[in-house]
Amino acid sequence: MDEYTTETEAINDLASRGYTESFSIENGALNYQSLGMVLHPEDFEVVEAYRFEGVTDPGDMSAVYAIESKDGHKGVLVMAYGTYSEPLSADLIQKLDMRKGALGATNAKGQE
Repeated sequence: MDEYTTETEAINDLASRGYTESFSIENGALNYQSLGMVLHPEDFEVVEAYRFEGVTDPGDMSAVYAIESKDGHKGVLVMAYGTYSEPLSADLIQKLDMRKGALGATNAKGQE
């Protein structure tokens, strides 16, 4: 099981394992920036997820997701959650829910 103390550490390790693309959220879907494609929740899987809380400000929280599209592209989505989170569609919220399945709750994968 991978555990990271910082967001940067998680991103660097995921990149070394092939998660090299960068995803962002736009209009309730993932934007695949390098190809200009949009991925809807049914077009990708969340392989790993990590949550980080700010050391000095508990409101400074982020999540790092390892994403794999159905066509085999692998990348990372980094987003704020909590107070500063982006607005998401219900389908995307369900897909990115860190409390279900194999996604860890805090800086871990494979356990709740």
